[in-house]
Amino acid sequence: KKPAEKHRWTTSEMVILMQSSTVLFNVCSLDKLSATMSGGLEVIYPELDVDECLIIPKGREVREKVSTVWKAPQIYFSGADKKKMYVLVMVDPDAPSRTNPTSAYWRHWLVVDIQVQYVCNNLCAHLKTALYYHPPTPPQKSGFHRYQFMLFEQLPDAPVSLTGQEKSSRGKWDLQDFITRFDLGEPVATLQFLTQNYKD
Repeated sequence: KKPAEKHRWTTSEMVILMQSSTVLFNVCSLDKLSATMSGGLEVIYPELDVDECLIIPKGREVREKVSTVWKAPQIYFSGADKKKMYVLVMVDPDAPSRTNPTSAYWRHWLVVDIQVQYVCNNLCAHLKTALYYHPPTPPQKSGFHRYQFMLFEQLPDAPVSLTGQEKSSRGKWDLQDFITRFDLGEPVATLQFLTQNYKD
């Protein structure tokens, strides 16, 4: 007998769960990144599609899966230009906690040289991963962390890479310096979700 397909949670379903939880619904709308978010970016995990800011609620084991089970998500960008290349960044600005972000930015993922045919598919399978994916693992009792995805246009014939010092640690990454160093400018698309330690 063929096993039943696992349910894929959508953003709208997560919002319904979130509204019934003790989590404040307006966190996303008040967040600085969300206020300037560009549309068209979608983050796709095995049982979770994220296409707008959301808070992953407790229950359904989604927090645990996103931290301990699921590998790098697929990324879809509807506005991709075939003539351009892109850089994808995933960071946590709340490490080790939002009230005391002494290790921000914590760099979870960096993918460069993204071409349009791969932006609409699985990034990891084909592209140059400058830093391998590290799943969200917020410490216990540290509250909610924002996990932010930013997609930038990469200048032609301009290789993007991390310095030796940057490679030595994921934490305390100077994101603005990285953006300036490679003249990436403003992100063409951004997205985020919030989660906390699944044991809390």
